[in-house]
Amino acid sequence: MTLQPDTEHPHGLGDREFDDMFTRDKPVIFAFHGYPHLIHRLTYNRANHARMHVHGFEEEGTTTTPFDMVVLNRLDRFHLAIDVIERVPGLGVAAAAVKQQFRDKLLEHTRYVREHGEDMPEISDWSWPYGTAAKAGD
Repeated sequence: MTLQPDTEHPHGLGDREFDDMFTRDKPVIFAFHGYPHLIHRLTYNRANHARMHVHGFEEEGTTTTPFDMVVLNRLDRFHLAIDVIERVPGLGVAAAAVKQQFRDKLLEHTRYVREHGEDMPEISDWSWPYGTAAKAGD
């Protein structure tokens, strides 16, 4: 409820606090675990609402792998990075090759999941590289 104005909810952000966090004029790529329309409803009167691009649960997909469900809902790291490249001024041309690499990776992912019925090893075996992830047996 923090996204609502403080005049509408006791835990809401005032306009200045909201603008400090989300800016008044920059694109905001918002990854949300629920339905995107909820974020839009909570922020529709904010100064930067038109630049808020929400990725969330779209009920896309069927019984599949965990990462594939995220891909089908466009909440994966590749779709989010592509969205940033497309929306941040100056990145479109500068990062065109990177954007294509991400699209190629999404195609590879889809082929692999359809053929093997599981996520690619680079996805399922990935771990946070900075030493903060929980270790097995801890």
